[in-house]
Amino acid sequence: MLDFFDSRSDYIGEELNIDNSPKDPFTQFRKWIQEAIKFGIKDPNAMVLSTIDEHMHPHSRIVLMKEFNASGFIFFSNYQSAKGLQLANNPNASLLFFWKEFYRQIRIEGSISKLSEKESDEYFNSRPYDSRINAIVSPQSREIESKKKLIEAGNAIKNKFGKNIDRPAYWGGYKLEANYFEFWQGQPNRLHDRLIYIKQDHSWIKTILAP
Repeated sequence: MLDFFDSRSDYIGEELNIDNSPKDPFTQFRKWIQEAIKFGIKDPNAMVLSTIDEHMHPHSRIVLMKEFNASGFIFFSNYQSAKGLQLANNPNASLLFFWKEFYRQIRIEGSISKLSEKESDEYFNSRPYDSRINAIVSPQSREIESKKKLIEAGNAIKNKFGKNIDRPAYWGGYKLEANYFEFWQGQPNRLHDRLIYIKQDHSWIKTILAP
């Protein structure tokens, strides 16, 4: 048996409250992720994406955020993957960023939609060549005979088309438009700070939650 009942560590972090936080959550998000980048955290843009399937079962996985701005959080994937099919059925989803070095996490909830074909093309064409090939040949989330078969399929595309490959219609970008943020800052004795932003009409309402 393996347990962690006696595994404990205390958290120490900068206080987070209504008075010392900005009016909008995107400013707070930018501040925290820039601090994570400056600290040298590997892949600070890694986030847990959670979706719901047609049976109302949750599914979570790590994806990489490629851009964020006031309109949302952008990532890319195969539209026919498990998450793609789940988002087509139910666009409501959540994101979670966790930076243990700072004892910080950010929960973001909202609705996800596809990017335009132009935006997806631009990002696809900026990817390394082999990554583009693999996006084409991988039937993401589906059972395969072997990894060797994918490599062979990739080599066949290289031999046939060379560098002239286009983004497949089943691969592209998504954007989560947020309506809820929770910023969590670990504090001593488990009295953690939790600051939330809820979107109402075109404004953000701030409040705090008990740890």
